[in-house]
Amino acid sequence: MAFVLTHQPCTECNSSDALSVNEDGSAFCFSHGAWLKDTNNPHKNGSSQMQEVPNLNRNKPREPVSFADEGQYAALRDRQISLETAKKFGVKVTFDQAGDIKKHIYPYYDSNEVVANKTRFVDNKSFFWSGENKKAPLFGQNLFKEGGKYITITEGECDAMAAYELLGSKWPVVSIKSGAQSAERDIKDNLEYIESFENVIIAFDADTHGREAARKVARILKPSKSKILTLPEGFKDPNDMLKGNQHAQFVRCFWDAKTYTPSGVMNVSENRDKYKNREKKPSIPFPWQGLNDKLEGMHQGELITITGGTGLGKSSVTRELEHWLIKQTGDNVGVIALEEDWRRTIDGILSIEANAKLHIDRIREQFTDQELDDFFDVLYDGENRNRVWVHAHHGANDIDAIFSKLRFMIVGCDCKWVVVDHLHMLVSTSADGDERRTIDAIMHRLRTLVAETGVCLILVSHLRRIDGNKGHENGIETGLNHLRGSQSIAQLSDCVLSLERNQQSTDAVEASTTKVRILKSRYTGDVGLATHLLYDNDTGRLAEIATDDITNNSEEDIVLGFE
Repeated sequence: MAFVLTHQPCTECNSSDALSVNEDGSAFCFSHGAWLKDTNNPHKNGSSQMQEVPNLNRNKPREPVSFADEGQYAALRDRQISLETAKKFGVKVTFDQAGDIKKHIYPYYDSNEVVANKTRFVDNKSFFWSGENKKAPLFGQNLFKEGGKYITITEGECDAMAAYELLGSKWPVVSIKSGAQSAERDIKDNLEYIESFENVIIAFDADTHGREAARKVARILKPSKSKILTLPEGFKDPNDMLKGNQHAQFVRCFWDAKTYTPSGVMNVSENRDKYKNREKKPSIPFPWQGLNDKLEGMHQGELITITGGTGLGKSSVTRELEHWLIKQTGDNVGVIALEEDWRRTIDGILSIEANAKLHIDRIREQFTDQELDDFFDVLYDGENRNRVWVHAHHGANDIDAIFSKLRFMIVGCDCKWVVVDHLHMLVSTSADGDERRTIDAIMHRLRTLVAETGVCLILVSHLRRIDGNKGHENGIETGLNHLRGSQSIAQLSDCVLSLERNQQSTDAVEASTTKVRILKSRYTGDVGLATHLLYDNDTGRLAEIATDDITNNSEEDIVLGFE
């Protein structure tokens, strides 16, 4: 079976001309060394199963090779490579009856002796090896002694010769043996030679497989030694640039090649402009000035954890924050409340707008339908239409399902501010009986999601029980070590707010007042007691108290946070 179409684009690796198509419609890509598997590909009308890499010498008769005599030196006119460069690298050609170049013969040397030839047919780019190709070093390696300032590595023999000419025939250039798929193995086999040079310039093809192979090779080499050359738009490889007479441009690309750094590591000096021109994270003040004084507001890209004992006002605080975010921003807001029905979530936020506990039927019935509609329209319709999203769950949800909904809120619904109430309900859905390990995993997933999307995530968490005579209901001061389950809650949160209240106090104001303590602030570093919030049992609202001396407050000393 013979190739009937050659130099076709490959849909899998984005090579512009490495695909050859057989009579039966099957297609092989010589760039990434594989048969196409996509049954929808017009070039592939046969089996969709991966086939064995072909023995390409079946397409061309394998001739006995005499390393000394086969072919002759000539300019590679099809690649615009000069006779001088061809001779330098020992490359010969054969001609057909019409006088056109039929094939290239690339010699591979070991200790100045040819140990293998790679023969490539010009018409369809198929190739075969003769000799001991496994023993062969890199193409061109015999020409350049170990050591030196620079060496360039390309993905193919013609690219090596092209790069050599583009660089004025001054700097060492070698090629891996069999394209991108062999890059790691070839470099590892010749690592001592490659690392003898101070700088290694990797000039692979500008396609998906070439770029990935370049990164893999760079990771093999010693840190800071490897530099990845980026070709200009419109050029696939160094040979393309030679054919385009882009000598000066290639030289600039050579000197501009960036030192490879693994993902997550960067060269500071190369990122001055990014540092200076970074975008300011969108932020909004808290509803309470005491928190703003210490934290300078809430910022997108932060994970804020609110914690406190049972009945100390976590839900009241989050309701105020949810309402505040809807009224004060133009952003979409999401709420995932895992312990309540979605109608209760809507009621809770509407209650803040109405200054009344609308979830209580007796109080709700005091309002007309028109008044309730007006409250609803203010928060959820008009300018706020399609801005507020809540979790409508039915029965238990496992962790993956909840994370899927959370991601959809952020990415699909474009929510910039999301409240999750609460962490330990997520833990309860896990089949893993190890609470600490489960919390670790959840916190890392939340931290990653915040970093990836830039959302501000407000997370409610519980405190562990305290041994002794005095617990959280008695208003004891909390610390990070009181967080229930795992140190990762504190470590991975940008901000941790703790709520404290002495529910057992005989003083009515004190018993209804929640202290807000900052346990961690990555943004400002300012921690400690921030403010006091008085709960109004009639309205369900929180008001910020002007002084820390709770017991001396009269009603005149109380400053409401909202009108």
